[in-house]
Amino acid sequence: MREYVIRRLLAAAVVVALVSVMVFIMMHLLPGDALLVKLGETGRIPPDKMAQLRSEMGIDDPLVVQYLRWVTDVLNGSMGESLIFEGQDVSSRILDAIPITLELAVLAITCALAIGIPLGVLSAVAHDRPADHLIRMLSLMGLSIPSFLLGLVVIVYGTLYFGYVPPRGFVPILDDPVSNLRQMWIPALILGYGLSASIMRMTRSTVLEALKEDYVRTARAKGLSGHTIVIRHVLRNALIPVVTLVGNQAAFVFSGALILEVLFVLPGMGQLTYSAILQRDYTQVQGNALVVASIVVLVNLAVDLSYGLIDPRIRYS
Repeated sequence: MREYVIRRLLAAAVVVALVSVMVFIMMHLLPGDALLVKLGETGRIPPDKMAQLRSEMGIDDPLVVQYLRWVTDVLNGSMGESLIFEGQDVSSRILDAIPITLELAVLAITCALAIGIPLGVLSAVAHDRPADHLIRMLSLMGLSIPSFLLGLVVIVYGTLYFGYVPPRGFVPILDDPVSNLRQMWIPALILGYGLSASIMRMTRSTVLEALKEDYVRTARAKGLSGHTIVIRHVLRNALIPVVTLVGNQAAFVFSGALILEVLFVLPGMGQLTYSAILQRDYTQVQGNALVVASIVVLVNLAVDLSYGLIDPRIRYS
């Protein structure tokens, strides 16, 4: 078990390093730089002054030098300073934004599990009946409609017909839980719907497979009710693929959360990353990508380790 965790952590470190390199390269392929954004591209500063300012910001150094300088800052416990907001650390801005993204992701996963598992079980139990066909249609819609498109539809038609307007000011959950959840439940439900569609289909498939096993027939022969068989025996064996799916979809949840934060004006990692890309704030984008990639990798590791809790027969080597 210990060796397994160490191997996975080393592999995770390699993945995070590759992500940081890819993000660094893609950001520097974009036209313009942070200095032009800060100056508003006015063109009123002489070229020699522009070169001096770029040198002071360190954005005219070779790419390898810039990347190694950023890696050094990360290893020293910092992620450098924002190129746009002078005096503000990248890490401090991330610490302000990451709780909002994590809250949205947790709420979305909670909604997905609360919707997907019961409907998946119902679809399997009502195999080839009208309820099964309806649930399969709902799951197909959830897989087909991107979360950002569904979010746009909710905002547009909610505003036109129901008077819904995304709140402009964010209320932290510790300050006012009710107002916070009033802001978060719609984007969380939209994001969770896409994940719940996959959970529905996976749960339906695994439950149908488990219902054909010998232990189910034995339980029925003993006179156990169908409800007891499904809850106590079938679900325990059917949940491992569902847990795997949720872990593998962690990247989907975070990417969807980043987009929905922009749509619903939530000051999380999505808004922070979006504004940093527009402003060519290289250090901020790199720091955001590093944190999100690390979270996704650790979630997948936690999912792997949870298998042993769900099914004690599983051993790690």
